[in-house]
Amino acid sequence: MSGNITLYHGSANIIEIPEFGKGNAYNDYGLGFYCTENLELAKEWACNDKIGGYANTYTLDVSPLRVLDLSEEPFSILNWLSVLVNNRTFSITNPIAAEAKDYLTAHFLPEVNAFDAIEGYRADDSYFTFALDFLNNTISIRQLSRAMKLGSLGKQFVLISRKAFDKIRFIQSESADWNEYYSKRKKRDLDARNEYLSHERSANRLDDVFMIDILREEMRQDDARLQRNLY
Repeated sequence: MSGNITLYHGSANIIEIPEFGKGNAYNDYGLGFYCTENLELAKEWACNDKIGGYANTYTLDVSPLRVLDLSEEPFSILNWLSVLVNNRTFSITNPIAAEAKDYLTAHFLPEVNAFDAIEGYRADDSYFTFALDFLNNTISIRQLSRAMKLGSLGKQFVLISRKAFDKIRFIQSESADWNEYYSKRKKRDLDARNEYLSHERSANRLDDVFMIDILREEMRQDDARLQRNLY
């Protein structure tokens, strides 16, 4: 990735100068400024709880930045999931899920602090439900990988270093009407859930790898059984 890219940030406010060190440390990728390369998604994300907002537009020079793209090889859905469980707070009622969280962070967690920005799936609403199903041993790693593509819920681009914040420039803001974009947001999420429940959640195969298999066999990143299911 090189040159300038256009990013959008959905918010209840116009944000001309994103501030390093502000935000929620318990978001998907920890503390950072969360954006998307899709204007329509930014407008949907701006309309939370039937409140309108803004899609703020920026340009970012990524040439000098180290960007961790969790959706591209050599990284996999397990690397993304390890980052997610390392940052998000959620209830764990299944002993397999508790052990899975520790195992993933021990063996699949990338050196996030070595990067200036992260690109990867957004674990809001549906996607987080899919991830929990995998941790609870309900679906396989193959099913989770396929589920993350449902509904076009989108990826996010997150600035995490001061260097990245120094390279972003505000262009403009556009209003997002909640009457239009709140319903679009809910429909996108509902479509992903319905497709997941009707197809992916029950589509097991004999060679599927579940979380319990990863734990029992102590599988690592380069395990051939994982590679067959992931790619």
